[in-house]
Amino acid sequence: MVTADLSRSGDGSRRASLAGYAPWKRLLDIVGSAGTLIVLSPVALGIAAAVWATMGRPILFTQTRPGRGGRLFTIYKFRTMREARDVVGAPLPDGARLTSFGRFLRATSLDELPELFNVLSGDMSLVGPRPLLPEYLPLYSPEQARRHEVRPGLTGWAQVNGRNGLGWKDRFAYDVFYVDHCNFFLDTRIVLLTVARVLRRQGIAQDGQATMEPFRGNVD
Repeated sequence: MVTADLSRSGDGSRRASLAGYAPWKRLLDIVGSAGTLIVLSPVALGIAAAVWATMGRPILFTQTRPGRGGRLFTIYKFRTMREARDVVGAPLPDGARLTSFGRFLRATSLDELPELFNVLSGDMSLVGPRPLLPEYLPLYSPEQARRHEVRPGLTGWAQVNGRNGLGWKDRFAYDVFYVDHCNFFLDTRIVLLTVARVLRRQGIAQDGQATMEPFRGNVD
């Protein structure tokens, strides 16, 4: 459970601090995402070719996600699942559709490279709470909904503290902690920890799940 370091100072000082950092954070997002896209463009092209060869088209997976303030945007990822349906036409479970190459992409987080375009466009940030599904919006408690006070990120405080291995309550607690403590030093720490977690392939999925059990609301 998340129990440490969750105390918060006054709302006014937190909001002032976040507002002061916001323009610098956006500048870092633009420079960081553009630079990463340039450096990793050969890798991205290779992945695109491999997705096309193993799964065909489309190469990209697109989905609607809520961003800052709950505003909806289209997220881009490399496709990791094949099209497969049961006898009545319903999609098979994620575990049955996830390909071996898709598992590799998810384990290394390379499937998320196209999200750098979401960062460039301003829908996302390099660091922030991960964007989840729109159907979760009415299920959040007022405190959990505060995760939408900032732009969603490619990586976040929850991702370096357990990733998909976390339960939902802990994950949301880490997200809100980030909202209340967002600053350059925390973002830098998260980026460095993310590199370490990805290299170790930690927290890729919950036990018995291909990724993570869907959020079904808060149950006492």
